[in-house]
Amino acid sequence: MSTVTIAEKNYECQEGETILDTLLRENVDISYICKVGSCQTCLVRSTNCAPPAASQAGLKDTQKAQNYFLACRCHPIQDMTLKLTDQAAFYREGTVVTHKMLNRNTLLLRVLFSDAFEFHAGQFVNLQRADGVMRSYSITNIPQESNILEFHIRRLTGGVFSEWLHDKVKVGDVMNVSEPRGHCFYLPERREQGLILIGTGSGLAPLEGILTTALKAGHTGTIHLFHGCRTVDDLYRIDEMRALAAQYENFFYTPCVSGRNVPEGFTGGRANEVALAQFPNLKGWRVFLCGHPEMVNQMKWQTFMQGAAMLDIYTDAFVLSHAPVSE
Repeated sequence: MSTVTIAEKNYECQEGETILDTLLRENVDISYICKVGSCQTCLVRSTNCAPPAASQAGLKDTQKAQNYFLACRCHPIQDMTLKLTDQAAFYREGTVVTHKMLNRNTLLLRVLFSDAFEFHAGQFVNLQRADGVMRSYSITNIPQESNILEFHIRRLTGGVFSEWLHDKVKVGDVMNVSEPRGHCFYLPERREQGLILIGTGSGLAPLEGILTTALKAGHTGTIHLFHGCRTVDDLYRIDEMRALAAQYENFFYTPCVSGRNVPEGFTGGRANEVALAQFPNLKGWRVFLCGHPEMVNQMKWQTFMQGAAMLDIYTDAFVLSHAPVSE
C-alpha cells in the first residue's frame, strides 16, 4: 500500500486503486471526465519520483520529462508526492535588470533571481503585480548561470498589464514570478527529426529559446522558422535569426509580412500559410506553434491534417486557456 501526498496531506492508496480512485474516495478536488485515460483531464505531476510508465501512455515526451501522468491510470508502486495542475503556483521575487524596446511595440524584459531558476526554454510563467493582477508570458532565453529570465512583451492598446510593463516598470523594480509551466519546449531526442517553428508577433519569444536549445544540443535535422507580422516594423530579431541561418547549414529562417508592402528579402503572406504551402506533407516533422490563439488553434488542426503526429505538435499551453494571451 502506497501513500500519496498532496500539499502536505497524506492519503493511503488501497490495494487495486488508482490514484484517481484514492483521491475521489478522499473527496480531493481533482478534475476528471472519462477515467480511462482518453481525455487526459486528470493530469497530475509527481514531484519526488518517476511515475509508472503505464500512467504516461499517450502523453507528449515533454510531459513525461516533467513527471506528468494520468491519475486514472496510475497504480502507485511507491510513495508519491503530487501536485495537481490546478494548484496555486509558487511565486518568487526577481529584480528587473533590463527594460528596453526590441521594436516599436515589443519590450525586452529581463528579470534576475538570487539563486537558480529551473526551467525549459519555451515554457511560460505568470508575472504578478503587487495588486494581484497577473499575465502569462513565455520564457525566451535558455537556462544559464546568471539566473535570468528573458521575456518579449508586446504592447496591447488598452492592455492593463502590458501597458503597465511598458510604461511603469523600470530597472531595479521587484516582480513576483511563478514557477514555470507548459510543455512547449525542445528535448534532445530524435536529433535527426525535422523541426518546423511557426510564430506570430511576440510568439517568436518561446521559439527563439526552442531554436537555441536545439542548435546547442547538436540537432542535425532541418530546422525551419517562420515568423510573421503585418509589417516589417513589427518584426524583430531579424539580423540575429539571419546570422544563425548563416552559421548553421540546417537552419532556415523565413520572415513573413502579411501587409501590402513586402520589401525584398521578406516573404509575403501569413507565416502559417507560407509554412503550410512550403510543407504540404508534415509526416515525421516536429511542429512548434506560438502566437495568436486563433492561429495556434487553427494550425494545430491543419498541421495534423497535413501529416504531423499529434504527439509531435507543441503549442503554447497558456495561449489556449487565457483570453489576454497577446499581452
